[in-house]
Amino acid sequence: MTNCEILAPVGAREQLYAAVRCGANAVYLGTGSFNARRNADNFEADNLKEAVDYCHLRNVKVYVTLNTLIFDRELNDLYHTVTAIAGSNADGVIVQDLATARAVKEICPAMPLHASTQMAVHNAAGAKVLENMGFSRIVLARELSLDEFRLIRQSVNAELEVFVHGAHCMGASGNCYLSAMLGERSGNRGLCAQGCRLNWVSQHGREYALSLKDMSYLDSISALADMGVNSFKIEGRMKRPEYVAAAVSCLKNALSGNSYDKETLRSVFSRSGFTDGYLKGKRALDMFGYRVKDDVTSAQGVLKELEASYKNDIHPLPLQAELTLLSDAPSTLRLSADGRTVTVEGDVAEVPRNAPLPYEIALRNVSKLGDTSFYIDSFTFSNDHSLTLSASAINGLRRKGVEALESKLTLPRYEIFDKAPPEAESRCHSGMPSYRVRLNSYAQFSPALTEAEQIILPIEEISAHVDELKAIADKIVIELPALIYPKSEEKLLTDLKTLKEAGFTKGITGNIGGIALLKKAGLSVCGGSGLNVTNTIALKEYAAMGVEDVTLSFELSERSISSIGSNVRRGAIIYGYLPIMYMRACPQKGFDGCADCNGSTTLTDRKGIQFPVLCHNKEYSVLHNSVPLYIGDKRLSALHFCTLFFTTESKEECEKIFNICRKSQSLTGKKTNGLFARELL
Repeated sequence: MTNCEILAPVGAREQLYAAVRCGANAVYLGTGSFNARRNADNFEADNLKEAVDYCHLRNVKVYVTLNTLIFDRELNDLYHTVTAIAGSNADGVIVQDLATARAVKEICPAMPLHASTQMAVHNAAGAKVLENMGFSRIVLARELSLDEFRLIRQSVNAELEVFVHGAHCMGASGNCYLSAMLGERSGNRGLCAQGCRLNWVSQHGREYALSLKDMSYLDSISALADMGVNSFKIEGRMKRPEYVAAAVSCLKNALSGNSYDKETLRSVFSRSGFTDGYLKGKRALDMFGYRVKDDVTSAQGVLKELEASYKNDIHPLPLQAELTLLSDAPSTLRLSADGRTVTVEGDVAEVPRNAPLPYEIALRNVSKLGDTSFYIDSFTFSNDHSLTLSASAINGLRRKGVEALESKLTLPRYEIFDKAPPEAESRCHSGMPSYRVRLNSYAQFSPALTEAEQIILPIEEISAHVDELKAIADKIVIELPALIYPKSEEKLLTDLKTLKEAGFTKGITGNIGGIALLKKAGLSVCGGSGLNVTNTIALKEYAAMGVEDVTLSFELSERSISSIGSNVRRGAIIYGYLPIMYMRACPQKGFDGCADCNGSTTLTDRKGIQFPVLCHNKEYSVLHNSVPLYIGDKRLSALHFCTLFFTTESKEECEKIFNICRKSQSLTGKKTNGLFARELL
């Protein structure tokens, strides 16, 4: 397992030192405003290069996170940030938004692209799409099991990166909108308020029903390595350096086949211990946990020892040094390391009053390498004329030589192109948008809804009612599951092909793997809101992939929607109890599992408000907002189509709301404008 990468989180300089000095092979860190931990200290353009140089001189790679969604008004800043990252010599960029991927390809084509876990890559089809798009590494979803990791590994040659220790999000990465909808702080924008960690109560009265224990897969590291995982990732850019030191040290021991200090790892940070439920495919109640007093106080006993473990710098680079003293000529120091050589000149050596400069004194002064990355591997001293040179002169020569060698070892490695984001196209306003209806079940269907441009139904509902729907097959759109796991891909593709033969021609998906499955089945593709399209470039990138139209992210405001400059057909959800969290570990399970659960339940937040939870075939569950979005009475001329997203409404309610929307009338009762009139931070 010597080729396995230990990838450590870095939120600031102290965490960087802890990661590197405790044995990480690589670190990931953020810069600017486009990373998923904007509240970390992060690294700005002026010190990013310094951090990268520090790591490279110690044989540690650096990956920079640009893994947030981008708005059109931020595209210029994005391109400047990508240019700065390329200039820093970073080893890769971790991205979520296809606009960021496009910017990297244009500015620095040689820069490796890593697909963030925020891209929700949880199936083989999605991994293959990203590999074909030029991503050299894929960060897989945290909800996957070992068998599912293996199936994806068999489908792609790209490097795979897997989280093996740290916090578990309750929601599927990239598909959680809880913080955005309830607090205007989006996880997709790097500002998650972690509302899931508050006290939600399940239908059984279980508290903290949306809080999972932290993961720890260190006991299964050998299985992951044997399966073909390339990089083992530790979560925690917001955590203290002692946590980084403990996690890196323990992971290093585990990868070496040695025992590791589980108690220290638990003490420095945990939520009632750890879980490997996802990895083992055992998604039971023992996965859930939250921070209690003992978790907080247990850290005090281990912090000093952990701090001591990273106080001393490491010196991994062997240095060959040659000091030469000549009569009536500058002294010279020749330094070589890692295939690079420099020669610097210093003061003229002198005839000694007493004895010439001894070899031992010369070596001692040249060896004072302090906090550099070098150690003396060999030293040659030429002093044929029995001269001497002061200690201060040798020290100055050494400092000058080391600085020159470090500069040579960290020279620019990429060709960088001066690019700016494309100019927005003049967009033809669509006038009055058309209307689409999304139903959760066939029982909500009524003939009145055929007035809609499209009727979207889950694939299971269409398959169960093919005969009833054939007559309007041209209006029906097949909705793929929001979460598509590897073991269901083959059956899903077979079902799509069967529906294609029955006359259905179009599907919709919010997952990049779903796009591939729909195209493989020969169906036209509509992009769902789960693709998280928030800017012009991403919209055009999906269109280039063959997506005919896109439902924009419901995290967009009216202003942001209007700024998108492209004629690619786009729409928005204008009514519905929005899905704000997709969950693979069901919060509603009891000690007897799913017994007596009808799949339609509620969770209660700390204020006593109830939120609907709908189960999807016992594969995943969806937390919906407590009140419906309604903006059907707003100005929507920037959209080509509007979608009504029905979930638990009756057939009569669906028909009534559809008619109200078409007339742009107000909707009575509790409702929200969502983020339509508010800008995310």
